[in-house]
Amino acid sequence: MAAKNEQKAKKTAKAAVPAKAGSQAKAVPAKTGPSARPAAKAGPAAQPVSAAKGVAGVYDESKIKTLSSLEHIRLRTGMYIGRLGDGSNPDDGIYVLLKEVIDNGIDEFIMGNGKLIETQVKDGTVKVRDFGRGIPLGKLVECVSVINTGAKYNDDVFQFSVGLNGVGTKAVNALSSHFRVVAIRNGEFAEAIFERGALLSSRKGKLKDKQKDGTFVEFTPDVNIFGEYQFNLEFIERRMQNYAYLNMGLTLSLNGKTYMSKRGLFDLLTEETGEDSLYPLGYYKGEHIEFAFTHTNNYGEEYFSFVNGQFTSDGGTHLSAFKEGFLKGIQAYFKKDFRSEDVREGTIAAVAVKLKSPVFESQTKNKLGNSDIRAWVVQTVRDAVEDWLHKNQEAGKKLELKILANESLRTELNEVKKEAREAAKKIALKIPKLKDCKNHLEDGKEGEETMIFLTEGDSASGSMVSSRDVMTQAIFSLRGKIENMYGKKRSAIYKNEELYNMMMALGIENDPSGLRYAKIVIATDADFDGFHIRNLLLTFFLSYFEELVTGGRIFILETPLFRVRNKKETRYCYTEKERNDLVSEMGNGSEVTRFKGLGEISPKEFGQFIGEDIRLVPVGVSTLKAVPQVLTFYMGKNTPERRDYIMKNLIGDVG
Repeated sequence: MAAKNEQKAKKTAKAAVPAKAGSQAKAVPAKTGPSARPAAKAGPAAQPVSAAKGVAGVYDESKIKTLSSLEHIRLRTGMYIGRLGDGSNPDDGIYVLLKEVIDNGIDEFIMGNGKLIETQVKDGTVKVRDFGRGIPLGKLVECVSVINTGAKYNDDVFQFSVGLNGVGTKAVNALSSHFRVVAIRNGEFAEAIFERGALLSSRKGKLKDKQKDGTFVEFTPDVNIFGEYQFNLEFIERRMQNYAYLNMGLTLSLNGKTYMSKRGLFDLLTEETGEDSLYPLGYYKGEHIEFAFTHTNNYGEEYFSFVNGQFTSDGGTHLSAFKEGFLKGIQAYFKKDFRSEDVREGTIAAVAVKLKSPVFESQTKNKLGNSDIRAWVVQTVRDAVEDWLHKNQEAGKKLELKILANESLRTELNEVKKEAREAAKKIALKIPKLKDCKNHLEDGKEGEETMIFLTEGDSASGSMVSSRDVMTQAIFSLRGKIENMYGKKRSAIYKNEELYNMMMALGIENDPSGLRYAKIVIATDADFDGFHIRNLLLTFFLSYFEELVTGGRIFILETPLFRVRNKKETRYCYTEKERNDLVSEMGNGSEVTRFKGLGEISPKEFGQFIGEDIRLVPVGVSTLKAVPQVLTFYMGKNTPERRDYIMKNLIGDVG
């Protein structure tokens, strides 16, 4: 596969610069597929330690290596783009590469240059064309291949950069089997073509046809780095829509579909809440901060936070300062010392700030660390919220009723929690049905690998207990189908012994911030009962702990449906098609076993399905406004519409 890509890249290097940048560019598609196995990662192969006398190789001057900047990116990829992945998660590296290229176009727009960014994603290859100033022709090669080279360090040229501060395009170049960049300025062009960071060709000249200034980038992520991957267009569409919300006046296109916003974060929150808002959306836009807010009747709180156009999924100082200012603004308007939890329960808000020198807690910018912005964010939000309430007094009355209702519910809930804690003490100090692990989320880096499996019955959990990693994998066994909690008060879950024990196991009986594991994995049988239990658990989380879902904490465990073996080998299949293909490959004499439940998989076998080869499907929601409708349809009253849907789809599947 790699050899074919190399041959194609060399052919592409010989292609003439098109009249329209990128019109003749050939994609170098990676072989894609969601269930494909990852290829070997880049970097030197591990060398065996010398067995003679147990001594490692000689350590002298000859062992000291100096890597080029792009070689270092390939060898230490995680330092630059975070995780790798195969495209099944929106945080996977291939989306980071796409983001870094588009961010350059966003930077141009922010500085007043170019109002359109065109993107095409097809067969594993990405093409992006912006209409900004275009990379200076004489520095094109350096700007995409030499670390610490670029204009992002010059505040006169870029004031609010959203990219990796001059590193992004270099990382895309280094991690692509094919990378082509064309800069267009004043009727002239410069082109450079790279293969895995190595320059194949470069040229300059005059354009035959007139074109607008800007930059065109085409790249194919390297399968030697990412393994076999597949772009999920739904993830990219979501990113495009966010770009539009954050950059009013900018038009983006993805494979011909257009994205734009006239009202920024107001549009974002309108899309997320639909008709669930208790009062009209509050909105403020200043020079360095923009935010929108409202309340709904949903449990918990939900925030969308951004810094210089970057979605900060873990929040940071700008979000905590917004929450503080939001509370103080409401307290100032009502002249009452409302408690923070009563004000924030049911809140949904979006906040975006622009900073000249953002400091993030990781390379992938998930959490802002600037402590110096707190004071002005708090004061700006406080004043804006108070002013908005004075101008929207009817909304203020509805907000006050919501806060008072939250206060009443909190008092009731505290009484129920107290009773539940007392009942739990009588059961045992140890949480029933929990097989805990040594590390937890609070343990820093070690905690990031932790997960808890929610299983059904002792037979399934039995196989997992003896094959799990005791350091990072915990198991909580359910008795069977849990109670359907759709439409019930939050206090009801504290009166349910099994659900309360599960909450204690997860560490969320008081607040989602107490979560003890990085991943919550639903592990149920692949049959109708298993799917029902899965839906009941998802209903529970979406109803009361929605932030665990939107925060990317909930996953579904995929286990094989079939085992196919002959005298030489044993292999596993996750679909009927895989089984049929494998039987054809291994011969009709092979033995096929259908796993009816997790308990039928032996501990020896189960180890490989929850070890390095674990398959986890992340649970997410496209928009929050869709959650109530989905839960009502699937978990609400048994309406004729739902019965018809079940009869049509379920029985059809059985047949």
